[in-house]
Amino acid sequence: MVMVVPRLQGLASPNSLSFLDKRIATRVLLSNALGSRRLRFSATTRLGWCGDEPLHHHKQQSTALHATTVMSTEDLGAVERAAPVSTPEMEVLLDMLKWDKQGLLVAVAQHVDTGAVLMQGFANRDAVSATLASRRATFYSRSRSSLWTKGETSSNFIHILDVYIDCDRDSIIYLGKPDGPTCHTGAETCYYTSALQLLQGGGAKPLLPTLLSLESTIAQRKAEEITNLAAKPSWTKRLLENPKLLCSKIREEADELCQTLEASEGKARTASEMADVLYHAMVLLAAQDVKLEDVLATLRARFTQSGVEEKNSRLKQV
Repeated sequence: MVMVVPRLQGLASPNSLSFLDKRIATRVLLSNALGSRRLRFSATTRLGWCGDEPLHHHKQQSTALHATTVMSTEDLGAVERAAPVSTPEMEVLLDMLKWDKQGLLVAVAQHVDTGAVLMQGFANRDAVSATLASRRATFYSRSRSSLWTKGETSSNFIHILDVYIDCDRDSIIYLGKPDGPTCHTGAETCYYTSALQLLQGGGAKPLLPTLLSLESTIAQRKAEEITNLAAKPSWTKRLLENPKLLCSKIREEADELCQTLEASEGKARTASEMADVLYHAMVLLAAQDVKLEDVLATLRARFTQSGVEEKNSRLKQV
């Protein structure tokens, strides 16, 4: 993504622009086009900070646009919150939703590839509108009585692919891809406290779908292997320590999966053999430091392309 940022008078040097994202009270204006990722800044009438020092050290004055500098979002870091957009179509959609007495509804953010529930907040009409227009998860803060876009201070935005409305139209799901950890604690998801674990005296247990839970367990076994921690015998550790054994098991399990079709062994047997293939394949991913999330993202990227076209494109690259 490219943003055009005004070069402002009163800065010690152009290098000071790298600090503007956290210090200058600029406002992000978002394109009205749905799905647009191009942002532009509008300068405020007066700056409060320049770099890491109050602006009076740099002769505080009104801003003036005498040049522009093109910078990436990676250079800028955090950008300010998304802005709502009003169109006839947007208003019809917002009128469909059932708002509570405060004009709010529950908004849940979910990872598009892993299915993990990332966080929950509240949204009003402007928050939903801003989310759809900017494709960044935006909520309404009840304590501050204002909109806030997830990532506006941490840069860990949630990029929205779609918004789903529940059957009663009083809650929504922001389905998207996070830039990094969602929770302010640094956790991938805000849901890492299990009520059952607490009742049983256990510790934190992240809310993970089945395959991600398996991936987490495999990662723990790999960490034990690297640190040589004393632990009970583990088949996963044996596979990680012996690539030849791992590859032979994947081939063996894949052959047994094919046999369930060739010999009509039934659904239960097919599910069992597929589970074996998935497990051993995920151990290989861990050995290669490849995340399951990356595999799922690759699959999603192929949804709009025919399998024949995808294979042909790979052959051309060889």
